[in-house]
Amino acid sequence: MNPSSRTPPGDAFAEFAISVLRLAGHLTSEGDRLAQPSGQSSARWQVLAAARHAAMSVADTARALGLARQGVQRIADILKAEGLIEYRDNPAHQRAKLIVLTSRGETVLAEITARQTVWANELGSEVGEEKLRRATVLVGEIIALFRERGAAAPP
Repeated sequence: MNPSSRTPPGDAFAEFAISVLRLAGHLTSEGDRLAQPSGQSSARWQVLAAARHAAMSVADTARALGLARQGVQRIADILKAEGLIEYRDNPAHQRAKLIVLTSRGETVLAEITARQTVWANELGSEVGEEKLRRATVLVGEIIALFRERGAAAPP
């Protein structure tokens, strides 16, 4: 076989990958649109949501979100300046402070979450729960395959 010609499964995977990348772009744009009335962006929303989930360091937050640590640090510093998060001492690491939501951060996150709920309910109804659950399983399986192969984690 010519190394430059893909097999039908290879073509299918390439088409899938391109579709997922296009979807990611749409999801980011929609996230920006949903977060904008609260003065936020999709990236800031992700960091706020991660902080609500659990008090984590910037590095842990970056790993959880699949983002670069430096980018999350920049966003966290902006959120702190806006009074939406605060840094707290980390008992596990003296220098790596924990990101914690402030009450103002909780309010902003609740506003964005309310808009996202309406949006997700509408789209979920259009696409269908079963199809979405199957797609989620497939994406999870591919992520696991990358992890098994030791693929580099997202930046």
